[in-house]
Amino acid sequence: MSDLTIKSAQEQVDEWIKTIGVRYFSELTNLGILVEEVGELSRLMVRKFGDQSFKKSDEGKELADEMADVLWVLICMANQTGVNLEDAFLKNMEKKTNRDIDRHRNNDKLH
Repeated sequence: MSDLTIKSAQEQVDEWIKTIGVRYFSELTNLGILVEEVGELSRLMVRKFGDQSFKKSDEGKELADEMADVLWVLICMANQTGVNLEDAFLKNMEKKTNRDIDRHRNNDKLH
């Protein structure tokens, strides 16, 4: 198994779209697809960890696959809008660290 970077994931998705997928769906279509995929992940999480029971239609669904579907569409959206997810992630981590350096540690609800 190789080490996958966010950059290489973006490159792999772009190559797949260009060679197999014909073209990217529109940005708004991909936003709708992202919402659908998050809904499918939510449905499975609610059944696995929440109070709802599984239905026949839930059989064979796996959390990892549903999460990968969400990631796939997010990568598509990043590619088509020119977002470097690796840079964005690192900047976001820095933002959260600076903002929350003591916040969670000082939250009595988390202890």
